Amino acid sequence: MPLSVHPQVALDVVIGLVSTLSFLLDLVADLWAIIQYVLVGRYLWAALVVVLLGQASVLLQLFSWLWLTADPTELHQLQPSRRFLALLHLLQLGYLYRCLHGMRQGLSMCYQEVPSECDLAYADFLSLDISMLRLFESFLEATPQLTLVLAIVLQSGNAEYYQWFGISSSFLGISWALLDYHRSLRTCLPSKPRLGWCSSAVYFLWNLLLLGPRICAIATFSVVFPYCLALHFLSLWLVLLYWVWLQDTKFMPNSNGEWLYRVTVALILYFSWFNVSGGRTRGRATIHLCFILSDSVLLVTTSWVTDSTWLPGGVLLWAALGGACFSLGLVLRMIYYLRLHPSCSWEPDFVDGTLRLLPPERPPKLIYNRRATRLAQNFFAKLKTQAALPQAVQLNGVL
Repeated sequence: MPLSVHPQVALDVVIGLVSTLSFLLDLVADLWAIIQYVLVGRYLWAALVVVLLGQASVLLQLFSWLWLTADPTELHQLQPSRRFLALLHLLQLGYLYRCLHGMRQGLSMCYQEVPSECDLAYADFLSLDISMLRLFESFLEATPQLTLVLAIVLQSGNAEYYQWFGISSSFLGISWALLDYHRSLRTCLPSKPRLGWCSSAVYFLWNLLLLGPRICAIATFSVVFPYCLALHFLSLWLVLLYWVWLQDTKFMPNSNGEWLYRVTVALILYFSWFNVSGGRTRGRATIHLCFILSDSVLLVTTSWVTDSTWLPGGVLLWAALGGACFSLGLVLRMIYYLRLHPSCSWEPDFVDGTLRLLPPERPPKLIYNRRATRLAQNFFAKLKTQAALPQAVQLNGVL
C-alpha cells in the first residue's frame, strides 16, 4: 500500500528519529571524551564522566521499568515478555528499546491509509514516556557532564575538538529534550493543539539561551571553588527538594517511586524550571527565575572577585555576552507565551474575570497516559481541561 500522507504521523516519526539520534550522539560524545581523557592521563576526569553516565543510566532504566510495570498488561500486548524486558533494562537498554518501539509504532501507521484512533493514541502514549525519560536523562547526565566539560576547558585554558563536539551536542540535546517534552505534553490535552514550527523554534531558542548562562555560571564557580560547589549544590538541592515535597506531587505509582521522582525534579530545578503542581504557575515560575538569576550572578561575581587570573581574556566581554544571552532568552520566552502559544478561540475565564484564548475541543482519546496527563494539566493550569477529559480515567490504559 502507498505510504500515508498523514502529516502528524510523519512529523512524529521524524521527531522520534531525531530524539533517538540525539541520545546516541550524546552517548558517543561521552565515550569519546572518556577515551581521550584516559589517553592523556586525566583519569579523574574520565572517572567523573563514567560516574555521571552510569548513575544517569541506572536511574533512567529504573524509571522506565517502574512505569512499564505500572501499566496494564493488556496495553502492551505486542511487546516481548516481562522477563525479556527486565533483561533489557538490566543491560541498560530499556530506554533505547522504548525509542525503537515507538518508531516502529509510527512507521507501522505510515502503511495505513487512515491510521486508527487507537493506533494514534497508543503512539502518543509511547512518545510521552520517551520524552519524559529523555528529559530526565538530559538533566541527570548531559547537564552535569556539560558543566564538567566547561569547567575543564576553563581550567586548562583551551578546548580540544572532542570537547567542542561534546559541548555542542549537549547544549542542543538538552534544549531539544525540553522542546520534545513540552510538545508531547500537549498531546495529553484534547483542548490544546500541537506546537507549530515557528512556536517550536522560539521555544527551543529561549530554553537554550536561558540554560546556557546558568550552566556557564556553575562551571565558572566550580573552577575556583571545586569543593564548595558540592556544598552549594547540596544546599540548594535540599531546598528545592523541600519545595517539591510541599507541592505534594502524585506522579509515580507508589511512595518510594514518588520520592525518586521528587529527587530528580529537584535536580532539574537546580538548572531549569519544571512545573509539578496545579494552579497558576506564573508566580512560582517568576520566583524560580529570580532565584536562579540571583544565584548565577552571585556565583560568577564571587569567582571573579576571588580569583580572576584564570579567566579568559576580556572578562567583562564574556560576562556581558552571558547577560545578553539571558536577556534575549527572557524576551523570547515572553514573546512565546504572549504571541506564539497555540490558541484559536475565545472563551470567558470566570476565575480571572477576563477573556482568554482556547482552542476548539477535540474528541477524547481511547488511550491516556495518566502520568503525563497529570503533568500536562499542571503545566497548562489555566485551561479547563477537566471538561474535555473523560472522568472515568483511573489508570494508564484503554478506556
